[in-house]
Parts: sequence; C-alpha cells; structure tokens
Amino acid sequence: MTNQPLTPDDLERYIAEHGIQAEMLRLPEETPTVEEAARVLGCATSQVVKSLLFTVDAAPYLCIACGTEPVSRRKLAARLGVGRKRVKLANAETVLNLTGYAVGTVPAFGHVGADALTVFVDPRVLEQNDVYAGGGGIAAMVRIRADDLQAHVQAEVLDLVDDA
Repeated sequence: MTNQPLTPDDLERYIAEHGIQAEMLRLPEETPTVEEAARVLGCATSQVVKSLLFTVDAAPYLCIACGTEPVSRRKLAARLGVGRKRVKLANAETVLNLTGYAVGTVPAFGHVGADALTVFVDPRVLEQNDVYAGGGGIAAMVRIRADDLQAHVQAEVLDLVDDA
C-alpha cells in the first residue's frame, strides 16, 4: 500500500462500483469531531458513526459505533477472548496501511485491506434510520441507511459502548 491516503473521490468511486445506496456529502467546513459533524449536518450526534481500528497483536478489528460514546476495549477483548491490555487503538500508520484512509477520515467501508478486517457494529447504529459515516476526507461524509451499511459491511453486531 502506498502512503498516499485515499480521498473522498476514491470512496465515491467505490460506492458507484459496488452499487451502494449511499450519498457522498461534500461539507462546507471541516468536521474533525462527531460534535462538529452533527452541527454541520444538522443531525443528532447519535446519527454520526465513527469507524475505529483496533489491533490485537497483528490482527485488525474495525469497530463502527455511534456518536460520542467511547468504544469499550474491555467488551472487544471479552468478545475476542483476550485481556483488555492486548486491545490497542491502531496508530495513524496502521490505520493508513490497513484502510487506505488517514485517521479522522476513515469511512465504514471501501478500505484497501477490507479482506483483512473483522468488522463489528454496535447495535445502536442499527437503531438509526440514516447514519453519517466518514467520507474519506476531513470535509466529507457519507449518508447511508443503517441497514444498508450493515448489509454491505456484513459486520458482527456487538455491544461496543463503554458502560462506565
């Protein structure tokens, strides 16, 4: 993989090539946080989904969750049968190498290393009608029905939200 990040244009091409019912949104300003994305989109923070990459040893796991709630490393570790300390948030280089996208721009699908990723989705994502996921750029998002997202990524549904 090259270290040149993929862009919203790459994601838009992926959406078209795979016939995904999603809309690429080019935003008038950068949205580096869930709160800023919700403000610009005029939606609830629970409709903004984040795609976080974790690793356990060398194995990558993509976790898709709603809004500002933290993803629980403990719950992910329990599902994977490992100690919590083995679950690490992937560093920027690993995220780029495994997804093709820079940290803060990672979409829920369309990754270069998709075959290597095990994907989990929090059930709260599926409670939404439409969700907004990373669009491959700091000022781009993708609007997609939650059930269409689940159908495309074929993720295992797992409660990912930290109860603390």
